[in-house]
Amino acid sequence: MGATRPGTLLLAVALAGLGAGLVLQGGGRADLAHAAWLAGSLPVLAALLAEIGRSLLRREVGLDIVAALSMSAAMLLGEALAAAIVALMYSGGTFLEAFAEGRARREMRDLLSRVPRTATRHIDGRLEEVALDAVAPGDRLLIRQGDVVPVDGQVASGTAFLDTSPLTGESLPVRLDRGAEALSGATNAGDAFDLVALRGARDSTYAGIVRLVEEAQRSKAPMSRLADRWSLGFLAVTVAIAFAAWWFTGDPVRAVAVLVVATPCPLILAVPVALVAGLSRAAHFGVLVKGAGPLEAMARIRTLVLDKTGTLTDGRPQIVRIDARGGMAPDDVLRLAAALDQVSKHPVAQAIVQAARDRGLPLPVPRDVAEVPGEGVTGTLDGCRVAVGGQGFVAGQLDGAAGDPLDAAPGAVTVAVGVDGRMAGHLVMSDPLRKGAAGMLARLRGQGIARILLATGDRDDVARRVTQGLGLDGIRAGLTPDGKVLLVGAERRNGPVMMVGDGVNDAPALAAADVGVAMGARGAAASAEAADVVLLVDRIDRIALGVDIARRARAIALQSVAAGIGLSVAGMIAAALGYLTPVQGALIQEAIDVAVILNALRALRIAPPEAPSTPFPQHEATA
Repeated sequence: MGATRPGTLLLAVALAGLGAGLVLQGGGRADLAHAAWLAGSLPVLAALLAEIGRSLLRREVGLDIVAALSMSAAMLLGEALAAAIVALMYSGGTFLEAFAEGRARREMRDLLSRVPRTATRHIDGRLEEVALDAVAPGDRLLIRQGDVVPVDGQVASGTAFLDTSPLTGESLPVRLDRGAEALSGATNAGDAFDLVALRGARDSTYAGIVRLVEEAQRSKAPMSRLADRWSLGFLAVTVAIAFAAWWFTGDPVRAVAVLVVATPCPLILAVPVALVAGLSRAAHFGVLVKGAGPLEAMARIRTLVLDKTGTLTDGRPQIVRIDARGGMAPDDVLRLAAALDQVSKHPVAQAIVQAARDRGLPLPVPRDVAEVPGEGVTGTLDGCRVAVGGQGFVAGQLDGAAGDPLDAAPGAVTVAVGVDGRMAGHLVMSDPLRKGAAGMLARLRGQGIARILLATGDRDDVARRVTQGLGLDGIRAGLTPDGKVLLVGAERRNGPVMMVGDGVNDAPALAAADVGVAMGARGAAASAEAADVVLLVDRIDRIALGVDIARRARAIALQSVAAGIGLSVAGMIAAALGYLTPVQGALIQEAIDVAVILNALRALRIAPPEAPSTPFPQHEATA
């Protein structure tokens, strides 16, 4: 609130001057009332002239000039009461705008205020409180009930229940099992658990979110700059009407009344309030927009370009079929493969382990383990010799023939499992579409996006199989990062382009697009830095939700501007015709300004259709 203290002081001075003058006027001391009104107006006028000077040095011309003209003219023509009302109106409007923006940014301030400063670390059998910057990858931390997770890490003991609502807007806690990754910024809603740090504080998810929030708060929308340019036209209209009223009637008071009605203009109040409210609302649902500019650009998107792996698809292989042989049950094939794969860090191995845990299968600890990187793993489980890996690797561990290899669809991965020298079965894995992808694309079509394209470095046959039935307007396969940039540039001929990606290879295209959207929950840091919008939760349906919020916030801003300017122009014409005195005009304009700001604040209550209200599926929450 320190930044708003001068505005509060000016408002207090203007209010005191107006109130004292009214009391003195009622007591029959018109001369002292006139002096009190001037005393309350002069400090506001001085501050206003200083602000106009600073704006001119920045080569900006705004509607503050109208306020200065109306106050100066009212004082010179003896309309001290009108000048006092204008001073109160201007200082009050500035204060109300600051209050409204502060209300709209509350969600973002909550993110910043939640940044933990210390962490509780295990060391030599004891606990110590250390500064957050002292936490290093590999440190074992204690996360007590109610603590904010300080760094990204893996759950190392028991089960964790985390409240992710400050990051994602989800109302219910998310359950994370041992080994799952917990993102910094979530709150421990269950019992205490241990966390092994994966990243330092500066590199963790929450620190990156805070940096993005700070960037968003410092931004100014292109639409706001457009409002500044519109203000020149409105200023010319105001001066013309005031001059005409004076010229044709010979009454300078009418000119003052016209200037008063135009002070201050809703144009400079409605746009920033509505867009900042839209930023806050989007952040509530886990869509972090880096500024009001990208939010306004999202509302005008005509073409969407999507990366495949990790964006349109889940990005993690999942078991879609288990082929059991030799009398083995499918769950037994999975259990043996997962138990042995516990020792491997290969992404496919970790996916198999997670699938077994999701089914509640017991996973014994293997013995006599040997791993050939990129090929497979062998070891002993329950007295059996087990081999897991590619078809060729497992076949080399068998006593007899491996049998016919399993046919799989393009892009699928087949993992063979051998037990005691014979083939026990195969696990077929693929990278499926994200849940909600089809519905999200349909919603975007309904929001006016005319073209939706897939851009991937994968093979064309794989891309077409995965996206079959989605109704895409085009598939561009085998693209390099430069190829994605060229595609974005080519599509800009059809209108503003949004690019969605998650990897380092997507970062150049994200930067080239009118709006770049990064899958921030699991995506690379480079893509998050290059993007204009970061999805804080691993759900692609939030893209449509963010676009909906952007469109509605922009519509509210334009609606407020149109209504406010229309009412102001009507008031100026009435004043020019002699139907409004300067005092009446000031009161009417104050009512217009309050109505405009309250209307702009409606963006805080945007409730997109199908807004998420259920907890994430566990495999998404653990990302």
